[in-house]
Formats: sequence, structure tokens, C-alpha cells
Amino acid sequence: MSASPSVRPSYAVVLRLPHARRTFAAALTGRLSYAVVPLSVMLAVTRSSGSYAVAGAVMALFGATAVFLSPARAALVDRHGPRRALVPMTAGHTVLLGLLAAALSRPGAAPAPALGALAAAAGACVPPLGPAMRAVWTRLAPDRALLQRAYSLDGVAEELLFVTGPLLVGVLVGFAPPAAGIVAGAALMAGGTAGFLSSPALRTAPAGTGAERRGGGGLRGLGRPVAAIAGVGLALGVVDLLVVAFAERHGHGTGGAGVAWVLAALSAGSAVGGLLNGAVSWRTPAPARLPVLTAGLGLTLCGAALAPGLGTLAAAVAVAGFFVSPALTTAYLIADEVAGPQARVRAGAWINTAVNAGCTAGTAVAGALAVRLPVGACFALTGAAVLATSALVAGASRRDRPRQGPPRKGRPRKDKPGQGTGRKDTPGKGTPERDTSELVPLV
Repeated sequence: MSASPSVRPSYAVVLRLPHARRTFAAALTGRLSYAVVPLSVMLAVTRSSGSYAVAGAVMALFGATAVFLSPARAALVDRHGPRRALVPMTAGHTVLLGLLAAALSRPGAAPAPALGALAAAAGACVPPLGPAMRAVWTRLAPDRALLQRAYSLDGVAEELLFVTGPLLVGVLVGFAPPAAGIVAGAALMAGGTAGFLSSPALRTAPAGTGAERRGGGGLRGLGRPVAAIAGVGLALGVVDLLVVAFAERHGHGTGGAGVAWVLAALSAGSAVGGLLNGAVSWRTPAPARLPVLTAGLGLTLCGAALAPGLGTLAAAVAVAGFFVSPALTTAYLIADEVAGPQARVRAGAWINTAVNAGCTAGTAVAGALAVRLPVGACFALTGAAVLATSALVAGASRRDRPRQGPPRKGRPRKDKPGQGTGRKDTPGKGTPERDTSELVPLV
């Protein structure tokens, strides 16, 4: 199902792959729930309980189980296949969201511990549609150049979802209670997952066997991309809060249009960078590109420390965003390269977990720094931390690069029948074996 070698890889070619548009549209429909449900839950809990502390605690529980259990849910998809794993997850997630919406339908209708338990359970069942879709892209586009464009398109589309979702919630709460947003998110997830699982592209989706069933899964080599993307997530979490602090200290208020424009510039820069990154036929391998992209993000954040006003900060943040989507796409490509055939959903989930965990940590760190230091100093420290992460990842990549020694003496080995055919991802068949070194074992 790959593109013809005579056809230049492009975004149009990606969307013309068999079943690609149908599968991708269904997955995006379900993934829109990721951007609708959290904001709806926060608004609904705030209105029902009248307490920001309760809302924060409920959201923390929902986010913690959604993020940190993501690799475990992805492992179930790798082990049992998308249909057998995603159906019960989606059913549990939507039912729990419905119960949470019912509990929040009236002020004070449910105690805070019950709301926290429902939110935590709903987060624990979130279907990993993003990693599952990227695993499908791997089968639809086995050509590496085409897969790079597919991942870039996927990343940019996801970026737009997280811009569109809050806007939809804002429209919805204009004429309905916030709990209606939770129901809408559940409906999006149910409908999107059903469309995704009904696609013919999933008929050949394998279920794990052998080592995967015994707890293995070919995840060696994920340490470096996970570390780099955690640094990217840290930067995103810091920027979100520091933009608000910057606007307040420069007399623009915390809820004005200025903050929205700066954060929109970040998303716009990320979308442009993602599209351009996907359109380039890179000769430099992905493991070498990732620390460079991460360093670019760190340098621009250091530059943002010098911004005298909101306009220049928006320009600096847009340039910083230019590196975000390419870094994520490159990390997903590395994850696909190092993951075993039955562990690709889990590998993608680890990248998701890294960026989300980094973002959560970044928000907490920024909150602690912003009350003690000038905003410019906070930007500079964040940029320095990202640069340090980039240097560590680059250094580890150089140390682990395989060294070529002199050829061994003896009779040359004859190729067995079928070798040298260039079959993708098959060691000894026209492609080198994957680098299985890593910084930190993840399994």
C-alpha cells in the first residue's frame, strides 16, 4: 500500500493512500474529545462545587490517570489488537463520562470525593486513538519519506484540534450547562472510535504474540526521544503560564485578548513548522535531527526573555512553536524505527506521555518561579533547561553510535535467498538492524 517510487511523496499522496482519509477523519473525530472533555469537566466542576480547589483536584486526578496510564492502555492495544482493546476502553470511558456529567448536572449534587473517583476512572479508560492512528499510518505508508509526511500531517491536525476544542466548548456553554460539553466529548469519542474501528485499514492490524504476551515488546531505544520530548513538554507548560504572568505585569490583564493571541501564535508557529518539516526530504537521520530541533526551541525561549512587550513576545513564541511540531514528529519517527512490530502503539504512547508529563511539570515549575523571579528570567531558565536536555540527548546519541571496526577475516557470508530485497524493517534484508541502545530502559 505504499506510494509508487515514481511518485514524489506529498501530503496529497498521503491522503490518497487506500482508506487513509476515512480512517484519519474518524480518528480525528474521536481525538477532538481530548480537547473538549478536560475544559468541560473543569467548568462543570467549578460551577457545581463553587470551588477552584475542588476543580483543580478533580482535573489533576483525571489528567494523572489519562497521561500516566497511557502506555499501559497502549500495551493492551498492541497485545490484543485495536478492536478487542479499544471497544471496552471506549465503552468504559463514555459511560463514566456520562455518570460524571449526571453528577455535575446540579450544584452540590455529588460530594468532591465521588467526583474525583469518577474523573480518575474516566481518565484511566481514555482510548489511545492517537498512538493507534500512528500505528495505522506505519502500515499504510511503509515508505519512510511518506511516513514522515503522514506523521507531520497527523501532528498538525492534532494541533488544530486543541485550538478548535476549547472554541467549541465556549460556543456550547453559551446556551447549555458545562456538563453538556462532557456529554458532547463522550459522543465524539464513541462515534470517532466506532468509525476508526470499522475502517478496512484495521483488518490487518496484528495482535501481539510471543514476547509481547510475556511482557516484552521491543521498546529498547526510546530513552533519548522520550527525554527530548519531555523537555519540549516542559517548555510548553512553562510558556502557557508565563504568557499570562507577562501580560499581567505589562498591564494587559490575565484574561485579555493579548494572552489568547500569544498562545495562538505558538500554535500557528507549530503548525507551520510541522508542515514545512514534513515537506522536506531530510538526509540527516531522525536521531540526529531531534536534539537540533530541541536546541532551537531552547534558544528561542532564551530570546523570549528579552521581549519588551506583548507583540515581540508573540513573535518570539511563534518562532519557538516552529520547532515544537517538528520535534514531536521526529520523536514519533524514532519511536517507530526502534519499536518492535508489535509495540508501535505503546512506543507512540510513551512519546505522548513524555510531552504531557513534561507539560504538567512545566506548569508547576513556572508557577513556583513566577512568584520569585522576573518573567524574563523564567523564560531564560526554561530555555537553558531545554538546551541542557538537547545536549544530553545529543551526547548520548554520539556515545551510542555504533563503531565500525576492521572487517573480520574468514570466508565471506553468502546471502540467503530473499536477502537484499529491501523489505522494510527486516534486518538482513536490505536494511541495517535498528539501534537498540537507550538512555533509560522503559520496560
